[in-house]
Amino acid sequence: MKGLDTNVLVRYLTQDDARQALRASACIEDAIKRGESCFVNPVVLAELIWVLEECYGYGKAQLLELLGKLLAARQLEIAQKDCVRKAVEDYRQSRADFADCLIGWINQQSGCKYTYTFDKALQRIPTFQQL
Repeated sequence: MKGLDTNVLVRYLTQDDARQALRASACIEDAIKRGESCFVNPVVLAELIWVLEECYGYGKAQLLELLGKLLAARQLEIAQKDCVRKAVEDYRQSRADFADCLIGWINQQSGCKYTYTFDKALQRIPTFQQL
């Protein structure tokens, strides 16, 4: 299995830097040809969504579509996939950032009843409690 960093996924998805995109594509396609998975952890997903939104201007609908495709990709091994799926749903139904939604579900999976916050965008998400 090959672990993928955020910048490799960004280059693969955006193809914005020809040299790096070629190397990222070769890395991922080589793993697929060998029958290997590419490992993506939740931190990478949170960074990816932030970069695509802030630096590339992706809208929420595009980001949700991309997250769905990443979750469905057989060649990707996404860590804490159940938490990621739940975070995607909270992100879809709220004004919260994807990273915040992910934090709430990972914390709950780790035994936290709530994640305490001052962020008002998280007030309707069940994994958070306002202070």
